[in-house]
Amino acid sequence: MEKSNMDAQFQIELSEGVAQGIYSNFTVITHSSSEVILDFVRVLPGVPKASVKSRVILAPEHAKRLMLALQENIRKYEAKYDTIQLYNEELLPPISPLKGEA
Repeated sequence: MEKSNMDAQFQIELSEGVAQGIYSNFTVITHSSSEVILDFVRVLPGVPKASVKSRVILAPEHAKRLMLALQENIRKYEAKYDTIQLYNEELLPPISPLKGEA
């Protein structure tokens, strides 16, 4: 009987620079018919201009898998720690001032 691809294991290399990560407190999500683009931005108080710190481009199928994985991990986080409270939406900047086109 053959093993499924889900049973396959592989190693993931994480370089020291990437392991430190970047801080983002704002995300712009755009898409085309063939890709979903996530731009991670750091917005600082009193600074009128923010810059993209990282961009991730995904196939739509991978974007949906990411969404499902995030939902599952948020559910686990809240079960262990507590419900994540969202701020009043009126106080937040818009999620994306851009149209949904890449």
